Amino acid sequence: MPEQSTEETLAQIPAQEQEWPGHTAPMNPAPDHGEESWTGRDRLTGKRALITGGDSGIGRATAIAFAKEGADVAIAFLPEEAEDAEQVRAAVEKAGRKCVLIPADIRTEEAAREVADRARSGLGGIDVLVSNAAFQMAQPDLEAFPPGQLERTFQTNVFATFWLTQAVAPTMDPGSAVLVTTSIQAFSPSEPLLDYAATKAALNNLMVNLAAMLGPQGIRVNAVAPGPIWTPLIPATFDADKVEGFGADTPLGRAGQPIEVASAFVYLASDEASYVSGTVLGVTGGKPVF
Repeated sequence: MPEQSTEETLAQIPAQEQEWPGHTAPMNPAPDHGEESWTGRDRLTGKRALITGGDSGIGRATAIAFAKEGADVAIAFLPEEAEDAEQVRAAVEKAGRKCVLIPADIRTEEAAREVADRARSGLGGIDVLVSNAAFQMAQPDLEAFPPGQLERTFQTNVFATFWLTQAVAPTMDPGSAVLVTTSIQAFSPSEPLLDYAATKAALNNLMVNLAAMLGPQGIRVNAVAPGPIWTPLIPATFDADKVEGFGADTPLGRAGQPIEVASAFVYLASDEASYVSGTVLGVTGGKPVF
């Protein structure tokens, strides 16, 4: 019998759960971060990128794809995700590029600025910021949202993006890029992700304003809005029955792979996107982003 395709595999995701923040190894099926599937074409040669949430999922795939395209990377991650981060470093170094590991919780201005400083020091500068780290936790109704979740979601998703951009932009050269991970949730919000969806809508707005403010410096600012992507965030966020068949409701009939989102970041970070700023690029399996 022939081996199942990616489309068939991701259309049949079985029920499963993980404790927050989730890890890559237990995921079934294993997600594709581009370790074998991505072929670099020297599109980011000489660039230096800071990627938050770079240990797993979209951030991991972006770090690996950037490295294969010729970039050195620094990845920020929660300390409890160090094992996944080491795997990313191994993949980046296998591609012949430098990888700086920065364990940090970026929910405070001080922590975010320290991450920026450590990345700049470790890489010799920053040409691309990918603000990708995010927190989400589904709740069944309004009363179920626990104290502190709203603050944590906004601190991680919105405030950290602002602080990081404020910290890196002054030393960026013309041609640099600030890239933000938003979400289909900004356009089609789910009630159980009320707070998360609100942060992603806020990030779209923030991105547009940052593009206007930083454009005169020659810095482009854009967002990538993923749809249902198969990352550790999913089994760590939802009940097992909600994970089963995840992404099958898209027009393409399946969840997306992390590397399929990373390809959008590669384009927006590259000189190929030299006149693209202030826009949202959807990677949603057919769900609309407008």
